[in-house]
Amino acid sequence: MKKLVFATNNDHKLRELKQILPSDFELLSLNDIGCFDDIPETGPTLEVNAAQKSWYIWDKFRMNCFADDTGLEIEALFNEPGVYSARYAGEDRSASANMLKVLDKMAGENNRKARFRCVISLVIDGKEKQFEGIVQGKILGSKQGNDGFGYDPIFLPDGYTLSFAEMPAVEKNRISHRGRAVEKLVEYLKVL
Repeated sequence: MKKLVFATNNDHKLRELKQILPSDFELLSLNDIGCFDDIPETGPTLEVNAAQKSWYIWDKFRMNCFADDTGLEIEALFNEPGVYSARYAGEDRSASANMLKVLDKMAGENNRKARFRCVISLVIDGKEKQFEGIVQGKILGSKQGNDGFGYDPIFLPDGYTLSFAEMPAVEKNRISHRGRAVEKLVEYLKVL
């Protein structure tokens, strides 16, 4: 069994990743390794934030790990909220408030193009490798669906009629930005 720490306190992300990773990987959470620190995410890009988190765990615990940072990038908003997606409407990180802010800013906007982008930073034995996953889509005019998390209820992936929040988890994981980045991560881990 290969052990990897996923540097997150987000139960939704952890559950999603456990469904995606092959069964020969044991995924450990920050709680599993006794890390209750507030890991910094102060970078100007998804790449820097993901690296900050994975290196923090490697430097402190010397455990192989990975971390991700994800952003919703909306073309009409000059790629906002981007790196600030989790705290777009304020530091309390309210998904509902974040969605309402996006819907408010997009009111009357014809260009609804958007994409989710995920960057994973993997640190194995003190060496880093990054993986990116992107899914193109558009911003809906209102929330649709109750599953998923974050901006899922207002994001419609290209080629689909269901928002991320309406899709079964298996289908969402197969086509999502995180799913695509994790697929690259898993392929890389197989050859180690």
